[in-house]
Amino acid sequence: MQSAPQSSRTFAQTLRAAFPHTLPVLAGFPFLGIAYGVLMASKGYGAFWSFAASACCFCGSMQFVAITLLTAAFDPLQAFLLTLLVNARHLFYGLSMLGRYRGAGRLKPALIYLLCDETFSINATTDAPEGVDKSRFYLCISLLNYLYWVGGTLLGGLLGNFVRFDTTGLDFALTALFAVSFLSQWGEQENRIPAVIGVGVSALCLAVFGPEHFILPAMAGILAVLLLLRPRLERKEGGQ
Repeated sequence: MQSAPQSSRTFAQTLRAAFPHTLPVLAGFPFLGIAYGVLMASKGYGAFWSFAASACCFCGSMQFVAITLLTAAFDPLQAFLLTLLVNARHLFYGLSMLGRYRGAGRLKPALIYLLCDETFSINATTDAPEGVDKSRFYLCISLLNYLYWVGGTLLGGLLGNFVRFDTTGLDFALTALFAVSFLSQWGEQENRIPAVIGVGVSALCLAVFGPEHFILPAMAGILAVLLLLRPRLERKEGGQ
C-alpha cells in the first residue's frame, strides 16, 4: 500500500532536481516551438499537424526543414537523404551516451527516443545529485525538454490560426537556442578543451566543405580528435 506513494515522491523529487538544469532550454524551446507552429500554420497546416509532428518526430531542426518538403513535390529519395544528413549527428550522440545510459533498463528506450541536441548537452555534462537515481534523473531532464518543445508547438499552431504577420526569420530561433545552450555549458564546465575542439573543427570544415556539406565531416572530425586526445583529456579531468 505504501510502495506507490513512495515511488511518486521519489519521482517528484527527481523532477525537482532535474528542473533547474533545463532552465536554459525552457527559455528557448517554447518560443522555438511557437515559431515552428506559426510557420506550419502559415503553410496551411493546423495546430493538430504541428503538434503531431513534434510529439511523434521530435526532431527540431528537421521539422523546420520538413516544412519545405511538405509544400513541395514529394521526392522520397531527397527526403530520405536530407533527413539522414540533418539527423546524422544523433549517431554520435547515441554512441557518446552509452556510458551515461548504461543500466537504465526499461527507461532506456524512452531516453533514446527523447534525446535531442539540448538534452544531450545537459545529460552528457551533468551528474545526478547524491541520492537521486541516475536513470530517472536523465529521464526527467529529457521529458521536461520534450514537453517544452511539444507545448510550444501546440501553442504556436493555435496562435497561427489567428495571428497573421511576416514569418521571415522565425527559424533563426533554432540557431539562437544552440548558441544559448553552448554558452550555458561553456560557463558550467571547467575543462573547455572539447568545446574549443568542436568549434575549431566545425569552422575548418565549414571553410573547406561549405555550409551545405560541412556537418558530417565536422562530426567525424570532432569524434576523431576527441578519441585521439581522450587519454590526455581524461588525465586532465582526473587532475581537476
